[in-house]
Parts: sequence; C-alpha cells; structure tokens
Amino acid sequence: MPADPPAPPASNQDDPGGRTARQLIVVVLVAAAVPLLYLAGTPHHFYDLKIYMSAMRWWAEGNPLYDYVQADLLQGELYFTYPPFTALLLRPFAALHINVTIFLFTALTILALLVTTWWLVSSVADRHGVSRWFAAGLAVPLVFAVESTRETIGFGQINMLLVVLVLADLLFAVPRNSRWAGVGIGLATALKLYPGIFIVYLLVTRRWRAALVSSVTAAGATLLAAAIAPGDSWRFWTHELWLTDRVGRPDYTGNQSLFGLLNRFTTPERPNQALWLALAVAVAAYGLWRAARAARAGDEVAGLTLTGLVAVLVSPITWTHHAYWFIPAVVVLVDAGLRSPDPVSGAAGRRRSVALLFLAALVTAVIVYGVVSYYDWGRAFDRTDTPGEFLLRNLYVLVALLLLVVLPIRHASSGVPAASEAAKHEPSIRQ
Repeated sequence: MPADPPAPPASNQDDPGGRTARQLIVVVLVAAAVPLLYLAGTPHHFYDLKIYMSAMRWWAEGNPLYDYVQADLLQGELYFTYPPFTALLLRPFAALHINVTIFLFTALTILALLVTTWWLVSSVADRHGVSRWFAAGLAVPLVFAVESTRETIGFGQINMLLVVLVLADLLFAVPRNSRWAGVGIGLATALKLYPGIFIVYLLVTRRWRAALVSSVTAAGATLLAAAIAPGDSWRFWTHELWLTDRVGRPDYTGNQSLFGLLNRFTTPERPNQALWLALAVAVAAYGLWRAARAARAGDEVAGLTLTGLVAVLVSPITWTHHAYWFIPAVVVLVDAGLRSPDPVSGAAGRRRSVALLFLAALVTAVIVYGVVSYYDWGRAFDRTDTPGEFLLRNLYVLVALLLLVVLPIRHASSGVPAASEAAKHEPSIRQ
C-alpha cells in the first residue's frame, strides 16, 4: 500500500493576518486617546508664535527688536529673546496672515515629529522582528501624547526644527563622516543657543572636524545676522543674552531645570549662584562622560540622549516644551529591555530586562501626564514646602537625573544600533 502523505509540520506562529489586525487595533486605541489629552489640557492658542509675529512686525516698522514687550499675567512681561539670526528667519512670516503662519508652523512641527520618530524606531523594529509600520504607528501617537509635544504645538514653538537638525547630524552626517557633519548642530545653535551642548558632545567624543564645522557654522550664521542687523546683534550679545529675567520667572513650575528646582525652594529670592553652578558643572561632567562612553560603544542614540538630558538640567530655563529628550530615552529603554538576556546572566538578566521595560513605562507615564498641563500652579511666588509638591513640581528634573545614571549603553556588537559606521573600528566598551 502506498505510504500516507506526510502531515504538514505544525506551526506555532500566529496567523499573519490576525497579528496585523491586532496590531492595528492597538494603534487605533492608542491614537484615539491622544485627542483627549489635548482637550483636557490647558489650551495655549499659539501664544508664543503670536508673540514672535508681533515682535517681527514691530521690528519691520523700524523699532529696535529687543525693545518689544508684551504684558503677561504669569510672567509679568515677555520679550523677544531669540538671537538675531532666528529673527531673520522669522521676519518673512510677519507678512503672512497669522492663521497661515500657524498652519505652516504646525504642519512643519508635525512633519518633524513623524520623521524623527521614524528615525528612532525603525532600526529598533528591525532588530526585534517587528514591522516598522507597526512600531511607528504605535510610537507616533505616543510621541504626540507627550507633554513636550503638546506644549510645542500649543504654543507654536520652533523646538522640533532644532531636533531635526541635531538628529540629522548625529544619526546620519556625523557617523558617515560627511563633509556636512556639524552643519545641523551649528545652525541649531545659532537659532537657539542651547543646542550648543551638542558641540561639546562632539568635542568629548573627539569628532574634531564635526565640532569645528558646527562652530564655524554657528559663527557664520551669527555674523550674517550681525551684518544685516548690527545694532540689534550688538545689543543681544552684549546685554540681552545675560538677562535671564527676560525669558520668564525661573521659579515657575514650567521651568524644569536644576536652576528652576532651586528657585522653587527660595522664591521670591534667588538661590545661591555658587551652589547652582557647582551642581550644573557636576551634572554636565558626569552626563557628558556617560555620553562619550555611549558614543565609543557605538550607541549614538544613547549618547545624544544623555547630552540632551544634560541640556535640560543645566540650562537656567528649560520650559516643558524643551524636554524632547525623554522621547529617545524611552526608545533606548524599550530597545534594551526587549533584548534577549545574556545566557550567562540568567535570572539577573531577565530581572534587568523587566526593570528597564518598567522604567520605560514609568517615564512614558510621567512625560505624558507632565507637570503643567493638568495643574494650575497659580501666579504667586510659591515655595515647594512639602515632599509631594516637591515631587510634582520637579518631576522632569528628577527623572532626568535618574536617566543620567541608569540609561543603558547598548553595545554595538550585541546587535543594537551602532548608528556610527566609524564605531565599528573603535574599541569595545561594556558596562
């Protein structure tokens, strides 16, 4: 008798169509919750963008740029505080209707969020055998849910332009040793100063040429602005830059920096400047040391994330819309937590993976809920007198300090993203 045909091998894999349907349901549910966060939070009605445009019209009428002032219930008076190079780029928008400008800025911010999120999650998805589109479909709504994103869109801020410039440089141009490496960071620094911390990052990671290019680019953009608007440029760099009161009240809860934390202890008086400087130097030194270790290990995302967290902490003023750098931190934590534990580490490795995923979930919850969106902290000078209030009013500062210490550095040889091709030729570093 003929032998029975062999039975088809059993498969434990899920039906691909069913898996896709479940993934789609998860994405839809997450995305559906995002509008609720915007509706429940404090609406800002593009407040900052309207100030920028008012300042540009004032300047176009022949008035000194940095004389522009607008009354504000919380801060008292608000001024135009960006460098002259930023003013040159913003000035053409003053000729447009404000609604057109709002549409353009919002559209560009959304595009920047989509692009940068894809950059961050696509390689992670590949590494863990997940569809890039599912990873991005889940990550994008979460990124839009984060308070820093809500504040950036609501105020009409330009932060995501800076993020695109920095990430394009550090994830693509610098690792590939492109002749354009450093240009993005230089332009971002000329636009808003605080990205200058990434020039320091290039120096501590010994990317000398990129550091030089970024410095020259920032200087060139600044000199261009000085040639076009010499009086305003001289005034900004010799006087206005050093007046932190022009930016806003440092004790306000929205200022999530070390200086803000200290001010909330001493307001209405200012904290001891020597204490703040000592803390800022110590945090910068430690954070940049870890960032340099990450870069040498081939983990460029962890390196730039640690550098961004240093900027959040040491800047005198770090508004909540500046705190983008928690987003790549969550990506690093999730990627490291999903990695298969080293067989040698056994149960300890599994516990570490669980801890990293728990920390990723905790950080996500913190940055989605935020520190100002769902609280009315009032307008009075109010010190942090209780442990609970200290925690709530300084959540980003405390989480940033924690991440400086515990953010994992993923080793290139372990199948994690070495954004840098050059890193393959550098010595290995293991934690």
